Amino acid sequence: MQFFRKHPFVPAVLFFIVTVVLLTLPGTSFPKSRLFDIPYFDKWVHIGLFGMLCLLFSFPIKDYLISDSQKRNWFLLISLFGIGYGISMEFVQKYWIPNRSFEGMDIVADSVGCLLAFIFRLLRLQSNKPA
Repeated sequence: MQFFRKHPFVPAVLFFIVTVVLLTLPGTSFPKSRLFDIPYFDKWVHIGLFGMLCLLFSFPIKDYLISDSQKRNWFLLISLFGIGYGISMEFVQKYWIPNRSFEGMDIVADSVGCLLAFIFRLLRLQSNKPA
């Protein structure tokens, strides 16, 4: 636990690496499972991955001794970078990953995950205000 206090971004960086690996796996690497038959399952996974990624990068910021408006700006920046990362990974999948393709709806799902994390952070920031 002491390690994570000294290095608060380690979980976020490790999760980022996991997402890079998952998003760059060839399409043939995914198992045939009934789970993938669930409607929009892939989109829910994208929402979860990108929401968690933005939350993990925002957790250390919430404890910084900076103003709430600066925290909001950081949360927004993290979300925008998350959206940019999602867009760029779609192009990576299209041009460099075998049996993967560009899907606009994946970008929408990635963006939804990032924006949900942003909204969550803003709500938490407001709820920590003294009455």
